[in-house]
Amino acid sequence: MMKQLSIGLSALLLLAIPALAAVEQGNHDLTGTFTQADLVTALHNGTVNLKTARQVGLLVFSTPFNKVDGLGDGPFDLDEWNDTDNGGPIGFGHRPTLQGNGQFLRVNGLDAQSCNECHGFVSQATRPPILGLAGVGGAVQNAIIMPSMIDVADSFDNRTQYAAGHVPDLDLNVDGVADFNGRFANPPFLFGGGGVELLAKEMTYDLQQLKAAAEAAPAGAVVSLDTHGVNFGYIVSQGGGSVEIHNQGVDHDLVIKPFGRKGDAFTMRDFDRGAMQFHFGIQPEELFGDDDADGDGVSREVTIGEMSALHIFDVSNPRPHADPLTSQAQLGKGVFNTIGCTMCHMPKLVTQHRQVPLSYPEVANDPTANIYYAVDLTKAGFNLDPNGPGVVVPLYSDLKRHYMGPGLEETFERAGEIPQGNFITARLWGIADTEPYLHDGRATTLHQAISLHGGEALGVRNNYMALPTAYKEALLAFLRSLRTPDAPNEDLLPINF
Repeated sequence: MMKQLSIGLSALLLLAIPALAAVEQGNHDLTGTFTQADLVTALHNGTVNLKTARQVGLLVFSTPFNKVDGLGDGPFDLDEWNDTDNGGPIGFGHRPTLQGNGQFLRVNGLDAQSCNECHGFVSQATRPPILGLAGVGGAVQNAIIMPSMIDVADSFDNRTQYAAGHVPDLDLNVDGVADFNGRFANPPFLFGGGGVELLAKEMTYDLQQLKAAAEAAPAGAVVSLDTHGVNFGYIVSQGGGSVEIHNQGVDHDLVIKPFGRKGDAFTMRDFDRGAMQFHFGIQPEELFGDDDADGDGVSREVTIGEMSALHIFDVSNPRPHADPLTSQAQLGKGVFNTIGCTMCHMPKLVTQHRQVPLSYPEVANDPTANIYYAVDLTKAGFNLDPNGPGVVVPLYSDLKRHYMGPGLEETFERAGEIPQGNFITARLWGIADTEPYLHDGRATTLHQAISLHGGEALGVRNNYMALPTAYKEALLAFLRSLRTPDAPNEDLLPINF
């Protein structure tokens, strides 16, 4: 731990050499010194500007945490392992390690040291690929999420212990299927995340207002849940403040959650809170306070201020762009529209504001609560709406969950309220550079990804499959015009604090 300096740039960016050398030193030099009050004061008095705050966030994003920083869970705890009501045997904090190595598990998190390990490809379309900050992950970076059983040998060997009757009920037959009751998720990029988060917050605010209107309406009144050109169902008033919510593509709480393949995190910070624990065993101060909950000897492993700086970095990532369309790609864009792709992959949504507000503490159903800073999205490359005060977000998504058919259904025992086959509509901006495709990376070509669509997308998939080859090729040429940013976040380098 290093000596606290006065509020200002030096207090925020406390990267000085420790007073005394140690046999073991942490890599995460900000830990325990960088507070939310420091950040907010410095941002508002001008001591720190957006670029510097982004650089601090980049440090949090890219630092390889080590044991001194709090990397990993604490000692294995048999009582916690047996506490099935609170996550055991696969909950965070006291997970086993692979072969007892004491650090990593890989098959249920404890699988990395830094965020950038899994978000390092800016483009997979070039040879060699373009590496960088905040990109996608390849198949080897897929997260293996909370399984208690993986039958990698595809056997019914009696050494495989699994109780029948679990949901899903995996039968462990020798059938070419390595049965698995967790989730398998390919890491997406962070680019354009601020536009996505602002849309989600505005949509959530609108839906909460519509719910309040329904609660105040007379019995029998029907309120349609429409926001930003997307319908999320309807509400029927029962009178006396009681309502019946018929939600579609959103949880019953009417909070838009655009992050995560299943659409289960309402902000990038919300996602980061879980990722810190899952991937690194790093326990955020905002969840655990000063408590060393995992018993690894380190508390405040990532501070509230550091999480805020990380959030600023997240939402200020530059947005993807589109190459000029060739005549073939222009034809493909028309085909994309004609066969129905845009029913879910909406080419653009428009915000009502140009700044994305950031809050701590966050309140999922009230994006206006506890705002400490706002990031102007024009600084992240978003264009102003020519017809209003907001920005245009060309994301090719409706930020809504849809059923994608039995072929893409997961077998996640802890799926909760989100059905196994439901996923948030993938944002297609940048797709030319982000192979592999679909939630788990099972599709290694765009054609394969489209052909695997089912459920609500089956009709559109069939329309595509029925196209003449020239029209298929044109549509794929259009998708290959949707590119990731050029040299993303390189404006933050070098960091010379």
